[in-house]
Amino acid sequence: MSGTRLLAVRGRATSCGVLAGLTLLGALSGCGIRSTSVPVDAGAAPSRVGCVLPGDRETAERSKGNLPVRVYLACGSRVSPVERRVALPDGDDSERLPVARGLLDALQAEPDSEEESAGFKTAVPRDLKVTGPADDDPPGALRLSMTLDDLPSFALAQIVCTYADTAASGTDRAVILGGPAKGDGPGADEQLRRFECGTSLRTRPEAAATAGTPV
Repeated sequence: MSGTRLLAVRGRATSCGVLAGLTLLGALSGCGIRSTSVPVDAGAAPSRVGCVLPGDRETAERSKGNLPVRVYLACGSRVSPVERRVALPDGDDSERLPVARGLLDALQAEPDSEEESAGFKTAVPRDLKVTGPADDDPPGALRLSMTLDDLPSFALAQIVCTYADTAASGTDRAVILGGPAKGDGPGADEQLRRFECGTSLRTRPEAAATAGTPV
């Protein structure tokens, strides 16, 4: 091959390499690379929100009965933890019902400006209440003022995952929940269900409505 022709081939190869790096489809065709009509799966489109709070966000300090804990908020298609201050009587974080009520209050609070900017929100109804076990319930059960079927699935996932790492759950980190107890209004005497905050519940909160094991 003559020197002139060799230089031409090399020049064309270099040109194609540069154009390929720029991913210009028209130029790639000129370099002998055909475009394809087969769709390429490049993964899900990037989310408009990151569900991540600033790294320099202030850490809540335990003072005046406020204890920093993780609560789960809805963000995009999942529930994710953020830190909130929870008011407990005399700073006591060992009593199941006071802990459950304090955490529920935290879940019902509207996201602050940083949480909102990151895409966090809460689905937990503001008028939802929690009480201890009914007479025939296991000692660790908690009763909500709304039936589990009427509670938004994201709200149920938020509650289960928030309770799971605290005194509101059992030693196995499972949470036993039910609706109103017998004699407490519509849906009363609803069967209790045992929930765990697994990956499937965190990433698919809509499945909370059919999750849980009857107790």
